[in-house]
Amino acid sequence: MSIDELEKAVTKLSRKERDRLRALLEEMDAAEFDAKIERDAKSGKLDKLVEKSEADFRAGRFREL
Repeated sequence: MSIDELEKAVTKLSRKERDRLRALLEEMDAAEFDAKIERDAKSGKLDKLVEKSEADFRAGRFREL
């Protein structure tokens, strides 16, 4: 199905159905983001960020949230 076909189909949905679709897309985006973070963490891409964060914390360079 093309994007144009999807757009036409979405315009025929009720508000409730669009809300369900929006929630589904948000869940899919969140799952994709989580998977990418997990891959990056396993590959070591985040190691320098973690090290810097831990060093800043030990040096007192942080603020309470």
